[in-house]
Amino acid sequence: MIFTALQNFDWTTREPGRIFHGRGQQQPLFNNIAVDWLPPVVLITLYREVESPLLEQLTDELTACAADNISSVLLQRRFKKPVIFECLSGGPVDKLVVTEDNLSYQLVFGSGIHTGLFLDMAVARRWVRQRANGKRVLNLFSYTCAFSVAAIAGQAVSVVNIDMSSNALTRGRENHRLNAHPLDKVSFFAHDIFRSWSKLKRHGPYDLIVVDPPSYQPGSFVTEKDYPRLVERLPGLLMPGAKVLFCLNDPVKSESYLKAMVAAHSHQLIFQERLDNLSAFGDVDSDGALKVLIYQYPK
Repeated sequence: MIFTALQNFDWTTREPGRIFHGRGQQQPLFNNIAVDWLPPVVLITLYREVESPLLEQLTDELTACAADNISSVLLQRRFKKPVIFECLSGGPVDKLVVTEDNLSYQLVFGSGIHTGLFLDMAVARRWVRQRANGKRVLNLFSYTCAFSVAAIAGQAVSVVNIDMSSNALTRGRENHRLNAHPLDKVSFFAHDIFRSWSKLKRHGPYDLIVVDPPSYQPGSFVTEKDYPRLVERLPGLLMPGAKVLFCLNDPVKSESYLKAMVAAHSHQLIFQERLDNLSAFGDVDSDGALKVLIYQYPK
């Protein structure tokens, strides 16, 4: 139960993480609730409305479990437009720096759905950091450049970040500055990926490419239409032996869907492994969970 998760959580940890993952469908009464620890802030996310007494119970339980550790409890109703961050207790929060694996990331609690760091991608960021040494990295759909931060921390030779949002890239620069990273190794392109392919090619070829697109964002990326044409063009950017990290966080599209799509549109890429998701993001159906697949280009 959600209250048990709150009671069993280690509130002294300074690492951000998910406390309760209702989206994993493991507790039917709470499927539409997620609770995240962004020390010292708790963020409750609702995907559908819940009764007011439950929110009051959650706030009371948080106070009982960790009053000395929590500065604020925020609420986000994803189903309600515009999406905002409401303050349930403590003071309002505009910005916050969290530390994951000794790397700092700035979160913003303003307009928009996301804070700037996807907690379920921690395993993938670690994977990139561990393999970035001496590599030239391309970070597609870079958002606030968390993968870039991990790559530079892992001694990447260079990282190219590309995203249509200049605001997201500005926050990406700030993330690198927070970690005292040399910005001469990092490029930021606020462009449409498909319209900037020649520029990406000029900065390549690459030893490691991260492909982490939105599942559905009309005007930017739609999985069914855009993922296949992206996969088709990737080999032209790859060094022999290069690795590609493909991400798909769509609960209705399976691992088999992603594998079949890659096989159909780039037979040169060889599947290596699927990264295990964090236990905090457990799901009754692995196909409904985040899918991160590693491929290799032949040497």
